[in-house]
Amino acid sequence: MKSLLITPEGLEKLKAELDHLWRVERPDTTQKVAWAASLGDRSENADYHYNKKRLREIDRRILYLRKCIDELKVVHYSSYQEGKVMFGAWVEIESRPDNYREQSGGKAMKNRFRIVGSEELIGAKDYISMDSPMAQALLKKEVGDEVVVKTATRQFVWRIVKIEYQK
Repeated sequence: MKSLLITPEGLEKLKAELDHLWRVERPDTTQKVAWAASLGDRSENADYHYNKKRLREIDRRILYLRKCIDELKVVHYSSYQEGKVMFGAWVEIESRPDNYREQSGGKAMKNRFRIVGSEELIGAKDYISMDSPMAQALLKKEVGDEVVVKTATRQFVWRIVKIEYQK
């Protein structure tokens, strides 16, 4: 089951998307559908069919966003989070050299990402879901702690180098 948590920034992005769809995309597409319908025969009218389909997609997304925004719980930064990996944290981790010996010539690899809710992942390459195995292994750990992340084929050991929060 996916979590229903979101950062304040993530919620603002969803609200902005909803507002844009409702105030810009939907009226524009509705106008295109009306124009294409006014041309007469709709059976072979590609503009009409494409924009009608697009309007259904917009309406579906609007309904989804409205429901989603109502159900999500915003997690604001709090000082109790400091020093531990929790929701909303930016985490820098370093692998043990033996994790990637083949790919990196025995050197440790570093990663930096933010732990967020699943609704925030679209279009963000440096975010991971708090429901992911990596995030689950890191939660409540501190700088210097090592965590084991198991995949289907092997396990990796990572050390937490840095934890930061957006305040």
